[in-house]
Amino acid sequence: MHSKGSNNRLSRMVTRSWISNLMLSMFAAFATIYVAGRLWQDSQSRVYLIKELDRITGQGQSAISVDDTLKIIGCREQHKKLSALEMELTLARQEGFVSKHSTETTRNQSKKRPLLVIGVFTAFGHKNNRDAIRNAWMGTGKALKKMEDDKGVVARFVIGKSSNRGDNLDRGIDTENSQSNDFLLLEDHVEAPEETPKKAKLFFAYAAEKWDAEFYAKVKDDIYVNIDALAAALVAHLDKPRIYIGCMKSGEVFSEHGHKWYEPDWWKFGDKKSYFRHASGEMYVISQALAKFISINRYILRTYAHDDVTSGSWFIGLDVKHVDDSKFCCSSWSSGAICGGV
Repeated sequence: MHSKGSNNRLSRMVTRSWISNLMLSMFAAFATIYVAGRLWQDSQSRVYLIKELDRITGQGQSAISVDDTLKIIGCREQHKKLSALEMELTLARQEGFVSKHSTETTRNQSKKRPLLVIGVFTAFGHKNNRDAIRNAWMGTGKALKKMEDDKGVVARFVIGKSSNRGDNLDRGIDTENSQSNDFLLLEDHVEAPEETPKKAKLFFAYAAEKWDAEFYAKVKDDIYVNIDALAAALVAHLDKPRIYIGCMKSGEVFSEHGHKWYEPDWWKFGDKKSYFRHASGEMYVISQALAKFISINRYILRTYAHDDVTSGSWFIGLDVKHVDDSKFCCSSWSSGAICGGV
């Protein structure tokens, strides 16, 4: 027989065990609620950041808070990581690290992917230049579509809007485009000579989003382009995922106000005031990865006084293959060259 004291001790042990189990159950319940709450808050924060990013960038605000800036930078960093993964995937495909199914899928997609998108930078009052280009190499209507289908080359005249939006200048371009359907209209860009660097940034960003091409080119509207020679030259560089091709130059940086080539940021280029090597603005080509880089970072990329210097500055700190090709020097037309003045 058990004594009365033994029964009391057993009762107390059972009570303590029950209380301990109850406390552990309560603690687990609270922990579950806490973790679930944090996960919900985290998901809500991501939704909030995305909405804030869309609101801020979509409204084109010129001044935002430090807090909003940090949020935007955080989101941009995620996009950069995705872009880096895309670059690595492209490199892996080029080196053969893909399955047979992936290779076949890539081949099927490549049949539809344009080789090149050419942005012909034009301006108000340059209709004669545009007509000369249409007659010389770009074509119109069926000829333009045939160049896209047969050669994989898309060409569009690139222009922004008038400072007096909706005026005769804008209406003239709209009328011309309704007839030719060969413009890329930059709705967020105000057309002005000093705004050409920003125009280049917007063109590459928009073109990379609209066309999934291998290469993207900027060309002036007084340049003749030999499409066959250009396509052949670019095909030879398909194995290079990050490439910048053009007639490379340097040149003096001018610090005198009123000079035709005045550079407001002249002091950033050192005591000798010489530009870094960059492709001449008449014509240059970049690969898809670089165009996507511009698209992702368009809001933080710096612009200088000239569009060719500006574009070159974006690639200085990147792992980019610079190709100096004399065939891209457009100052004069010669047999076998890719471009020349018209």
